[in-house]
Amino acid sequence: MDALIEILQDLHPDVDFNTCDTLIDDKIFDSFDIVSLVTDVSEEYDITIPVEEIVPTNFNSAKALWALIERLIEDE
Repeated sequence: MDALIEILQDLHPDVDFNTCDTLIDDKIFDSFDIVSLVTDVSEEYDITIPVEEIVPTNFNSAKALWALIERLIEDE
């Protein structure tokens, strides 16, 4: 999860990703951030994030995104 936090902090260094759970709801992330995240996470963890998984609930917090990553790694 440390690598994920680093990826997130590169996008928005001013956000506490360990506690924030409203990244989408509070419009901290925009569509460009999501595209960057999908690309960076896919490369870092050698996974493919399916289009149907690119939904607000999976990107609203670092914890939710980490759960998605773990689920995708397990499915491979």
